[in-house]
Amino acid sequence: MNKAYFLKTDRIGFSKWCDEYLPLAKLLWGDPAVTRYICANGSFSQSDIESRLQRELENEKRFGIQYWPVFELSSGELIGCCGLRPRGEKQYELGFHLRPQFWGQGIAVEAANAVVVYAFDMLQAESLFAGHNPYNVNSAKVLKKLGFTFVGEEFYAPTGLNHPSYVLKKPMSCRFATQ
Repeated sequence: MNKAYFLKTDRIGFSKWCDEYLPLAKLLWGDPAVTRYICANGSFSQSDIESRLQRELENEKRFGIQYWPVFELSSGELIGCCGLRPRGEKQYELGFHLRPQFWGQGIAVEAANAVVVYAFDMLQAESLFAGHNPYNVNSAKVLKKLGFTFVGEEFYAPTGLNHPSYVLKKPMSCRFATQ
């Protein structure tokens, strides 16, 4: 599989989902530890995984964004995904899903921070939205580290729960550094 990276940090590279990445999509979204907080029954079926991949491909085609697959630069191993989806005029929704072996290493903050800078500098976003399952306290910690402000709760149909919701407004100056 060709893993061309359009965005990098010290440890990770961002690629783009494509049809040939279906096995990687299965590896990520086929893991109940990854999906337990993003859908009502806690796991994705084969059909759910394929639909999710198609949604990411469509978002890339229509909007130039997706929850991009993220790889460890040193090994080439799939870490998970982190990226954006459209939310409104000059506003995007930030999200990340990591495989369990990469939890607790600061990778979610590193990946999400790169996407935040990309959104503000490259896409000229005015604000970013993010939400998380109320039981996922680690996602709340990541969003707070990134400077997101709690704005209330919003019903999220895939889980059937009200999710704590946050907004990050574009800072006065934001610089995007490519590597």
